[in-house]
Amino acid sequence: MGTGSSILRAGRRAAGGREEEEEEEEEEEGDVPPRPVSVAGSALGSAPQPALIPQGTEPVTPELLVSPSSQDGDLGSECPKDRGNWTGRLDFLLSCIGYCVGLGNVWRFPYRAYTNGGGAFLVPYFIMLAICGIPIFFMELSLGQFSSLGPLAVWKISPLFKGVGMGTILIVSLVAIYYNMIIAYVLFYLFASLTSDLPWQHCGNWWNTDLCLDHHVIKAGNATFPVNTSNTVSPSEEYWSRYVLHIQGSSGIGDPGRIRWNLCLCLLLSWTIVYLCILKGVKSSGKVVYFTATFPYLILVMLLIRGVTLEGAWKGIRFYLTPQFDHLLSSKVWIEAALQIFYSLGVGFGGLLTFASYNTFHQNIYRDTFIVTLGNAITSILAGFAIFSVLGYMSQELGVPVNQVAKAGPGLAFVVYPQAMTMLPLSPFWSFLFFFMLLTLGLDSQFAFMETIVTAVTDEFPYYLRPKKASFSAVICIALFLMGLILTTEGGMYWLVLLDDYSAGFGLMVVVIATCLVVTRVYGIKRFCRDIHMMLGFKPGPYFRACWMVLSPATMMALLVYNIIKYQPSEYGAYRFPAWAEALGILMGFFSCLMIPAGMLVAVLREEGTLWERFQQASRPAMDWGPSLEENRTGAYVASLAGSQSPKPLMVHMRKYGGITSYENTAVEVDREIEEEEEESMM
Repeated sequence: MGTGSSILRAGRRAAGGREEEEEEEEEEEGDVPPRPVSVAGSALGSAPQPALIPQGTEPVTPELLVSPSSQDGDLGSECPKDRGNWTGRLDFLLSCIGYCVGLGNVWRFPYRAYTNGGGAFLVPYFIMLAICGIPIFFMELSLGQFSSLGPLAVWKISPLFKGVGMGTILIVSLVAIYYNMIIAYVLFYLFASLTSDLPWQHCGNWWNTDLCLDHHVIKAGNATFPVNTSNTVSPSEEYWSRYVLHIQGSSGIGDPGRIRWNLCLCLLLSWTIVYLCILKGVKSSGKVVYFTATFPYLILVMLLIRGVTLEGAWKGIRFYLTPQFDHLLSSKVWIEAALQIFYSLGVGFGGLLTFASYNTFHQNIYRDTFIVTLGNAITSILAGFAIFSVLGYMSQELGVPVNQVAKAGPGLAFVVYPQAMTMLPLSPFWSFLFFFMLLTLGLDSQFAFMETIVTAVTDEFPYYLRPKKASFSAVICIALFLMGLILTTEGGMYWLVLLDDYSAGFGLMVVVIATCLVVTRVYGIKRFCRDIHMMLGFKPGPYFRACWMVLSPATMMALLVYNIIKYQPSEYGAYRFPAWAEALGILMGFFSCLMIPAGMLVAVLREEGTLWERFQQASRPAMDWGPSLEENRTGAYVASLAGSQSPKPLMVHMRKYGGITSYENTAVEVDREIEEEEEESMM
């Protein structure tokens, strides 16, 4: 890159001279007022000269004359208009919070905490957050904001590895299919809660069996003599399996049965809601998140207050948080903590990169990284209190230990917690609040998945698809809805479990590991830190560098190896998946990994020369890699955009504000640093 940047810099000097001569001729003819004295030399490393303000003109105070850490930039002027951008200062932050704080915070973290040492689990959890979560989160935001590109086009950073982006889109598409089915289940329960008597409160319905035993009978029986509950089923469990899923109509994954039309309509409604919210891209979804990202916290606080005031709540909370420090000696606990961080923050799915790509160039993503990651962790802990306080009350009502009522995943959301709601006064009200909270949590994540897919493809074909982005979004939603119809059948839960186990398993870890290695080893950690310096005005410290270079990829590799060694076939209750279904699931995960060598093959074939020369050329950044706006392109990025007319981005702000700003000082420093490196390489 040394020779290329020298040529670009020489071109900038030559073009700068021509531009100054033309402007001087215009001034002599009286077409333009006298302009400030040029300080173009400051971009080349010389000391900046004071700008002259024309007589009778009041000096303009530079809007950007603040430190980068406290300034987010002008939200309306720095982003490409044809691509779109956030329209408010909190759009990006709330979208990231809504994306990260999802269903997993409610139904996975509390269960993982109590099964892996209770309060002691927080020790490895926060250590893994520092080693693995925060650094990769910041890396994804930096890549997206620096380039203003989606998960596919961002691989102009190294076209040889564009297959990593292709694998990401495949993973996100598969996850979006079954994730919206979960939202459809939530909608089903939400509508079912609009009644004076919850349908899963008592036995005696047409879907109940002779094994059904409701909690009123158990509570009354325990007052006189113990009731044997070993061979009984709760009304909420039979409502879920026999009425909502109607799973008795299917013998297994190979026998899907008939479509459940009530579920099909709920799925159609969920896709309709998602489409209407992403209709205008981030301009519409950025406004929706003001409600969907904040309202769940209000409901969570209400459920928490109600839960801790219930009799027996202390039993559940004590069960949730009692530290068992002997668990810290087990490698499984540390792996579980890393997995929780990995999936909770949503790294590797492309959502963070996509959201950051709609930021202004100087948005303070360093601050936003810590707000979102720490806020996500605190939310998970609070959700554990809300869940286990109710489970403690439920265990006391049923007269059974807490560990017999505690479950994770759909079992908690659609069986255990709904059953607990029936034991409360005003049970339909609390049930409605709970499922409305799940709905808003799920929609935020689904917005991110869909925006990732749409942005990735439209950035690849901007001239064809950006003007028709709304129509293209509709096509994607319809296609994914049709592919998800199998999940609405009587055996649809088996397919959902298969997708959940394999679509975002080891394939996602391979994608994250590859991203880390390409950015730090192929593109170069020094170059990446210099790019961040251009955006934020400072370079990442030793903590981020150590994590990016060693700790984060090593942790991800350990997770990958652990998952392979501890592989267990999928199961749903007592049902074991057949061998062909397991093979299909493994192939699903491998297919996203195969995108990487496939992308490498395509990139190499497009180059010329020997095989090694082709690899070298394909691994270098593309000529148009860098900031999307010319005024943000300095150093090696100057005048590398197609059709560039202004090879002096420093002058853009100089003419606008009449003085040098803090971000131009950063540009000067970056230029000097590049020139010093070039001189060292030539010696």
